[in-house]
Amino acid sequence: HILSGSDKRPAPTALSPLQTSGHSLAPTLAPLFASYPQTKTYFPHFDLHPGSPHLHMHGTKVVAALGDAVKSIDNIAGALAKLSELHAYILRVDPVNFKLLSHCLLVTVASHFPADFTADAHTAWDKFLSIVSSVLTEKYR
Repeated sequence: HILSGSDKRPAPTALSPLQTSGHSLAPTLAPLFASYPQTKTYFPHFDLHPGSPHLHMHGTKVVAALGDAVKSIDNIAGALAKLSELHAYILRVDPVNFKLLSHCLLVTVASHFPADFTADAHTAWDKFLSIVSSVLTEKYR
């Protein structure tokens, strides 16, 4: 799981507005649940309507986890090891859902931060999210 030097720069830049604004990824989760209804099965106790406190809370957790991955960009596997175990062994999340979330996240970042979402940033984000998804599914093997 290696990002080149040029791939490492755009991810923190694009993630920074999410973190500094206290932005959650609730706008990513609502379309995820609408487009891929099977993803709702992991949240039976959540209000999954756009703008719900549950979506905001979980979206904030996703931003924090991505922030941890960016801070440890050279050791994403170490940074997300506990989260990987949680999703594999306790929550038993279907690994395909990480790819679905990554796709929705790319759309959200592109629409909310278009000036930061250059072609290079898109490539870097895609690689970064692929690595995050891979790390989160490592325990399934």
